[in-house]
Amino acid sequence: MRHFLDFEKPVADLEGQIQELRRLQESDDSVSTDEEIANLETKARDALKGLYAKLTPWQKALVARHPDRPHASRYISALIKDFTLLAGDRKFAEDRAVLAGLGRFRGEPVAVLGQEKGFDTQSRLRHNFGMGRPEGYRKAVRLMEMADRFGLPVIAFVDTAGAYPGVGAEERGQAEAIARSTEACLGLGVPNVSVIIGEGGSGGAIALATANRVYMLEHAIYSVISPEGAASILWRDSTRAEEAATAMKVTAEDLKNLKVIDSIINEPLGGAHRDPDAVIAAVGDVIAGALGEFRGLPAHDIRLQRREKFLAIGRSLG
Repeated sequence: MRHFLDFEKPVADLEGQIQELRRLQESDDSVSTDEEIANLETKARDALKGLYAKLTPWQKALVARHPDRPHASRYISALIKDFTLLAGDRKFAEDRAVLAGLGRFRGEPVAVLGQEKGFDTQSRLRHNFGMGRPEGYRKAVRLMEMADRFGLPVIAFVDTAGAYPGVGAEERGQAEAIARSTEACLGLGVPNVSVIIGEGGSGGAIALATANRVYMLEHAIYSVISPEGAASILWRDSTRAEEAATAMKVTAEDLKNLKVIDSIINEPLGGAHRDPDAVIAAVGDVIAGALGEFRGLPAHDIRLQRREKFLAIGRSLG
């Protein structure tokens, strides 16, 4: 059953009518509802198009968090062949919120990182809702060091509300682990490409998204803190999250204008969850193009390009 967001109610009502007519036709062959269904499908498509043409930043945040949106594991399964998952940071434990492994992307050996939120209650608990602990970021560093040693490009699928803020994580050096992972990204002598496929939350996202090329899906968000967290800090009122989302410039369009990201990957009408295969294929094409730009470049040039990219963020052209 398709899950609708609150602002999609007009579309939900129309699609509900379509389902009722289809059930009626299935139960009674003598009843033909094809024409009515076709008309309602056109109305639903037009309504969806109208809604998504003028999404607010807060509505984009809701789409980015949609429970049916494809997560990192689905991208990896579709795009990475012969994927071998690596576990543990060799210091404390395994963190299933951060996926790390080796495989082949369109025939080329690569190292892959991803933040996995899970798709049902059990898997969400297992992956800690995509919120990495220190051992997850140290595992990422281990993979990046391996990639650098063997000359493997690094691909990262970013999707987290932020790093896990629990007491245990802080005691084990959460901030230091995130900083080390960001440092490892910056120091890579091989190209790295990051795609923000849902939420890019705070340092938990930056730890994997400090890359030669950073892309965002059309309805993804990327921010220093969640809108709810910002509202709680600024106004001590989390219900003002919608206002905070607008002020924070969290959308792909905002971040492209600010030169925080390199490009936007379009999503199917209604969001990535309505046609996961199409959006995953589009992401694969973008990654392939990005890696092709760096093929054959020496490590010094790759590091220099990455350094200049991040130094340029926020520079005034006037």
